[in-house]
Amino acid sequence: MLTAAVDAPATTPAAAAPDFREVYRANVRAVWRALSALGVRGPDVADAAQEVFLVVHRRLPEFDGRHKLSSWIHAICVRVALATRRRAASRRELPAETAGEPVAPGGPAEDLDARRAMESLRRLLDALDDDKRAVFVLYEVQELPMREVAEALGCPLQTAYSRYHAARKIIEQEVAARRASQEKP
Repeated sequence: MLTAAVDAPATTPAAAAPDFREVYRANVRAVWRALSALGVRGPDVADAAQEVFLVVHRRLPEFDGRHKLSSWIHAICVRVALATRRRAASRRELPAETAGEPVAPGGPAEDLDARRAMESLRRLLDALDDDKRAVFVLYEVQELPMREVAEALGCPLQTAYSRYHAARKIIEQEVAARRASQEKP
């Protein structure tokens, strides 16, 4: 009898499924930030965020809790961002402007500085391939522990660290090159 209780799952997926509204409220800003940092541009960010939450809504009852919910959602973000970027590359329309994460109201100077910083970050991230970008964004921007990054991306922990260090090296080289070009008269 005791072994049956030990061998039985602690919770069933249907019983353990979190409430979608709570999941949405807790993760919407992180999803927007992740999608934007993963290279989704302009009005595509809103569409991609909606797509992420459609997948979350559809698959939430299947969520088994083996991984953290945030890692699971970020894995969905990575796949949706990649698909969105591929679709955008095949379209012929040009984005009018980039849509960022909703920000708190501030002065015009603060808004301008924030937009410049975000555009600078996007240009740096554009120098990375998809695998390195995903690891860098999830670790540095979304601040997930590297173990969760590896889980979200479905790669070994050492591979995630390797991609992260390669991404850092590329970004550091890009920053150094930009500084050098700005210092020249």
